[in-house]
Amino acid sequence: MSFSSEVKAEIASDIPSARHCRIASEAVLLACIGRFERDPDGKYRLLLSQDNGEALRKCFTLVCKTSNIRTVVCSPVITGGREPRGWLQADLSSDTVRELAQKTGACDSAGNLRRDDDCTVPAELLGRSCCRRNYIRDLFLCCGSVSDPRKEYHLEWSCDSKEQASQLKEILLSFGKEAKSVLRKKVQVVYFKDSEDIVDLLNLMGAPISMMEMENQRILKELRNSVNRRVNCETANIGKTVSASRKQIGDIRYLEESGILRTLPESLRKMAELRLQYPDTPLRELGDLAVPPIGKSGVNHRLRRLTEIAEKYRSDSRSGKQASGAGLEKRPDSAVKENV
Repeated sequence: MSFSSEVKAEIASDIPSARHCRIASEAVLLACIGRFERDPDGKYRLLLSQDNGEALRKCFTLVCKTSNIRTVVCSPVITGGREPRGWLQADLSSDTVRELAQKTGACDSAGNLRRDDDCTVPAELLGRSCCRRNYIRDLFLCCGSVSDPRKEYHLEWSCDSKEQASQLKEILLSFGKEAKSVLRKKVQVVYFKDSEDIVDLLNLMGAPISMMEMENQRILKELRNSVNRRVNCETANIGKTVSASRKQIGDIRYLEESGILRTLPESLRKMAELRLQYPDTPLRELGDLAVPPIGKSGVNHRLRRLTEIAEKYRSDSRSGKQASGAGLEKRPDSAVKENV
């Protein structure tokens, strides 16, 4: 069972207790899956699409509760000896169907039915915020879908007309939710892609179980992303540390093989020995191993000084100059403290 199906199953079982909310829900469902007709004799009949089982069952329940009917019996639609696929006729009296059409705004007081392509709900049925919540919920039951939050965040309604999409966007805006819309294969699609908006809408539609499931997936996804970011950061830092360590060791080896290392101050020689002994140790831990211990900045300064000396001698060697060793002889303690 998909996540979208779970959401629809949850909201389909919620039957409003207030009569005005039931009529609003009934109007939405009949506008989407129902069709009122009037034959030449003036008799009314109600046709229902059986493509959406959840919406059909909820519509039956609401019709029974608002029209004081025990049950609604349906029969296949027969037209010219042929049976159209996907439609059923409710076995209700003409007066009951007319009363139902007037109550849900499908016809006026004179009994004139609205055109078939009008899928909107009269504004007078949506004056209360609770009725507007039922509109959003039952329209989602008829033509909505939501993606699995483990894969992506996307919730949408595939509206039958531009007018229905405009009415939905206006109602969503009354709850502070500004939806986007797009024309997809001649269908007006109203959608959200922000996870917070989708969580709020699930709560608004009365689907707390699905909302908590999505919240859990959001937390897991954010935690996984956070761990991945930290791992990537740590990996990058380790790579930088290893690269810097290899260069430092190469410079120290050069100074050692060239006989320059023994002419350097004691602090630099000891740091060079520590780096050779602990090639993969971070700077802070390397400073703790020194006697006496020194801080990370001190370790970094001495290693950088060793690199500069090695680079200087390499440059002199390439240019054919002889290293004079000036300024690299062992100096008094005061001079070492100033430069190291």
